[in-house]
Amino acid sequence: MLNNKEIETIDEYILQFERIAQSKLIELKNVILEVIPDAEQTMGYGIPTFKLNKNIIHFAYFKTHIGIYPGPKAVEHFKEELKGYKTAKGTIQISHDVEIPFDLIKKIVEFNLQELSQK
Repeated sequence: MLNNKEIETIDEYILQFERIAQSKLIELKNVILEVIPDAEQTMGYGIPTFKLNKNIIHFAYFKTHIGIYPGPKAVEHFKEELKGYKTAKGTIQISHDVEIPFDLIKKIVEFNLQELSQK
């Protein structure tokens, strides 16, 4: 596994993991890009980051879960739909033994875009 400081792209980040993890992360990346196809794809805080002038959403792969970081407003706004997942301020943890809620991820990204456009 590469040191995250050596990783410069989201694709490099994804490729460091085993195939099953790669396919989940690629699908997650593609779902985010469906909503914001012109997003800047970068590495922020050592993890995949999608920006449109400002950060929209981040994700990271861990031993037991995938962390999704849409920010505290989004987590609060979707708290009812996120009841089955472990959440903290600005963080959603999706255990590897459950399906990633891609439709919900799309709604969260759309919410963050709306928040950004209102500023």
